[in-house]
Amino acid sequence: MTLKDLSIFKWHKDCEKTLMPPDYVPKDKFTDATANGLTKAICTFINLTGGQAERISSMGRVIDGRKVVTNYLGQTGLIGSQTYIPGTSTKGTADISAIIKGKSVKIEVKIGKDKMSQAQIQYKANVERAGGIYIIAKTWDGFIQEYIKL
Repeated sequence: MTLKDLSIFKWHKDCEKTLMPPDYVPKDKFTDATANGLTKAICTFINLTGGQAERISSMGRVIDGRKVVTNYLGQTGLIGSQTYIPGTSTKGTADISAIIKGKSVKIEVKIGKDKMSQAQIQYKANVERAGGIYIIAKTWDGFIQEYIKL
C-alpha cells in the first residue's frame, strides 16, 4: 500500500461514516517526508486495518508565570519566568504505541539522519525482552515491510 492508497482508503472509510455527498468529504494527504507526517500515516493505517495505535507525547510542559506590567511612564514589559515540568512517561518511550493482531508493538519514527538515543535503545531492549515488538520506521515503505512480517 502506498501513501496515496492510504489516502483513498481513508477517504472511502470517511465517506461511509457521513451523510455528506462524497464530493464534500475532504481527502487527507499523507507524507513520509517529516516525522509528524509519517507518524500520522502509520497511526491512521493501523487504526483503519483493525489495529489500535496512538501517538505518545513524552514531552513535558511549560508553565508561564510571566505577567505584563506597565510602569508609571506607560511602558510595558514582562516580569516573572517560565518553568519547565518534565513529562511523566518512560524515558526513551517510542513515538507510537500499538496493538496489532493481539501483539504489543512500539514504533519509533526516525527521519533522515535522526538516530536513536541511548534511552531509546534501552527502551527497545526492554520492550523486546518483555515479548513486545519494536519497529524503527524511517520511511513508509520500510514500515509496510515490517508490518507485513507481523
